[in-house]
Amino acid sequence: MGGLVEGQTAAGGCLCGALRYQLAGPSLFVSQCCCKDCQKATGTGHTTIIGVHRSQLTMEGTPATYTNSGDTGGSVTRHFCGTCGGRLYTSGDLPGEFIMIQAGSLDDPDLIAPESVIYTKDAVTWDRFDPALPQYEAMQPRN
Repeated sequence: MGGLVEGQTAAGGCLCGALRYQLAGPSLFVSQCCCKDCQKATGTGHTTIIGVHRSQLTMEGTPATYTNSGDTGGSVTRHFCGTCGGRLYTSGDLPGEFIMIQAGSLDDPDLIAPESVIYTKDAVTWDRFDPALPQYEAMQPRN
């Protein structure tokens, strides 16, 4: 198991249900991100993200946003519910026009499994991830 495959779809949304989405496979990657921004945004050691092209996401409702500067100097925008605060996805100055869906926002998070761990340079000592997964000090290289 890993990401979504061609022709597979998944649904998700925020905690209160005000925002819903449909996601079409295939996913580009599924990673556990240990960067400091994800730690601050989630309040934990890492977040699991699903990389997809923007065109693969169909939203119902309009998320609130928060934009800051990422570690590469480009902008990073987090899209979340303005009512309950549930994080849905991240976009920004990312190569290849991809966005990163919060795996925990899927209705069935067991549809996916992490394939790698990124930003291990920022990993906290008390957080654990599967040591068998490929690990990258920063963003995983893309084909």
